Amino acid sequence: MVFNSPAFLFMFLPISCALYRLVPGRRAKNILLCVLSALFYAFGGLAQLPVLALSAVWNYLLGLLLGRENGRRGLWRTVAVLGDLALLGVYKYLDFALSILGLPALSRALPLPLGISFFTFHAVSYIVDVYRDRSFCQRRFDSLFLYIAFFPRLLAGPIVRYKEGASQLDDRSVTAEDAVAGLRRLVLGMAKKLLLSESAAAVANGVYALAPETVSTSLAWLGAVSYCLQIFFDFSGYSDMAIGLGRLFGFTFPENFDYPYVSETLSEFWRRWHMSLNRWFTDYLYIPLGGSRGGKWLAVRNKLIVFFCTGLWHGAGWTFILWGLWHGLFVSLEGLAKDWLDALRRKGAGRVLLHAYTLLVVITGFVMFRAVSLSQGFMLLGRMFAFRAGALESALALRALLTPARGAFMGLGVLFCLPVGKRLASRLEGDRWEIAKNAAALLGLLLCVLALSGGGFSPFIYQQF
Repeated sequence: MVFNSPAFLFMFLPISCALYRLVPGRRAKNILLCVLSALFYAFGGLAQLPVLALSAVWNYLLGLLLGRENGRRGLWRTVAVLGDLALLGVYKYLDFALSILGLPALSRALPLPLGISFFTFHAVSYIVDVYRDRSFCQRRFDSLFLYIAFFPRLLAGPIVRYKEGASQLDDRSVTAEDAVAGLRRLVLGMAKKLLLSESAAAVANGVYALAPETVSTSLAWLGAVSYCLQIFFDFSGYSDMAIGLGRLFGFTFPENFDYPYVSETLSEFWRRWHMSLNRWFTDYLYIPLGGSRGGKWLAVRNKLIVFFCTGLWHGAGWTFILWGLWHGLFVSLEGLAKDWLDALRRKGAGRVLLHAYTLLVVITGFVMFRAVSLSQGFMLLGRMFAFRAGALESALALRALLTPARGAFMGLGVLFCLPVGKRLASRLEGDRWEIAKNAAALLGLLLCVLALSGGGFSPFIYQQF
């Protein structure tokens, strides 16, 4: 089940909200949300539900051991984290490792559980936070299961560190303002996915389906830019829907995106893109490795390790690893050239140059991220910079892919990559701003229903991770 499906929007969600209002008491509400989360996950694959349950039980038991006063807390933390990573490794990376060794894959026997990268990172966050502070030890299994498996963020985040979300498990409320704001945020995410992302996806998928040797330079750039729009509005749309759904049940999730395409450096891009993942790696990997405390070269090493893991976390393949290292390389270089970059940013022309550089690195990186193989990625990158004139087949493909409707929505997508909403909010205050937001939400809902009535909707990109 996906958020943008009629079954979720018109059956599962209304029933869940109604039951949540009817059930009395925080404990009963938590148990209800656990049951609903398990049902939601089972719709995606009943056979995978035991994997989620195993993760929750494992971390609950090891968390209890960590909560005790004894001299082996470091051992139990290591055992718990290794168990979590082993579960993730078997299901997500075993086939990749076997392919490197030239052995047959086991994908049919071990299908990838939905959202395993996300619920594993939530589990590791719980274990590490309990190790650092015993007061975080959760003695109620239903509360821990709810933290790990709460359905709005189960499949693709945002990643909520346990120390951030623990208090909401037992102390939260839903006001009328929360419900209205949550519904508006839900509609915003739907519009991003169904209108903006899907339009860009039709163009990007069309380009990537062509044989790379037939693609002209203009068509290659169109595919690359289209995918940047697709993945941004797909993933930020999911995050908006998750944040909105969380507010309907009294939960506040961290923001996951902050207009990343306006960034002037790769370091800034990662402070704006998938922010919850960036914070997770900072807290649980970069700082434990030593961060930047050991000098600039140790910081470079640690950044490369973090971005290697970031790429691998996104997918078990060389394209993802190369994408991660590509970003790690530029973030590391920026750390070494910080003084020069700061001086450049103080000049108007310098900021324009930095912005162009950042977009170029991000766009070319996403070409490899989207490619199904290294060879396809390199060939498309070669086409982008070969300045090859459009052949007849490329011109026909361009005309077929970039319809007026798709072009209009992609143009809106480019516009909404900019902080338009913030600027409107600064000009429209009080009741006028509320009226404008509600009117926009109603219009967005109408357009989304029309899009759904066409029968076409696709899963979110990050659900595969």
